[in-house]
Amino acid sequence: MRDLAWQSPDRSFTLHVPEFSVHAGDRFAITGPSGCGKSTLLGLLSLALLPVECQIFTLRGLSVNLTDTTARTRTQKAALRARYFGFVPQMSALLPFLSIHDNIRLPLDILNIKAPARLRTLAQRLDIEPCLTRMPARISVGQRQRAAIARALVHSPHLLLADEPTAALHPDQAENVMHLLSTETAADGAVLVVTHDPELARKAGYTLIPAILDGQTTRISTASKTLA
Repeated sequence: MRDLAWQSPDRSFTLHVPEFSVHAGDRFAITGPSGCGKSTLLGLLSLALLPVECQIFTLRGLSVNLTDTTARTRTQKAALRARYFGFVPQMSALLPFLSIHDNIRLPLDILNIKAPARLRTLAQRLDIEPCLTRMPARISVGQRQRAAIARALVHSPHLLLADEPTAALHPDQAENVMHLLSTETAADGAVLVVTHDPELARKAGYTLIPAILDGQTTRISTASKTLA
């Protein structure tokens, strides 16, 4: 992705991404103060938000017009999100009318994939297997967050985007989750997390990318990454 710009609705804030390249095996952690546009970048990379401009955006060799709002392009983006992306939001965003098991299974259902053993293995590794038959309102905040992580991983995405995935977790669980995110994507996958805990990310082997805030503009670029 090159020369992307996004503005808040009132145009009081601008996110500028001169260059952002993610390749197979990359493990990146975006750091920076609250409100500087880190979560917005994940929304743009996941094809969920519209930039005001973007010169180039390619995904596995396919060019995508991020500023196009036609039905055809919206359909293309939805198909790409389902096939290639896993997303962990800040708040778990589980569907309240589905059990934890069925929430986790959603990406598999969309792709018409049967993988019950993988679902159960992830639930075991995230220590939520006893919760699978429960509804989201009947489990803790931390358990819901781990269920959201399992949902993002269950289809082995090529690009995993995670927004503060460990914020609601115990420190011991947080370290496990950072390693799990790194190991449970596709074999040729990449991981990009937003975090306020750079030491945890560095310890887990992630390369830190600082979000640089200058007045009302934030700049984020892989060209300015610092090695963990």
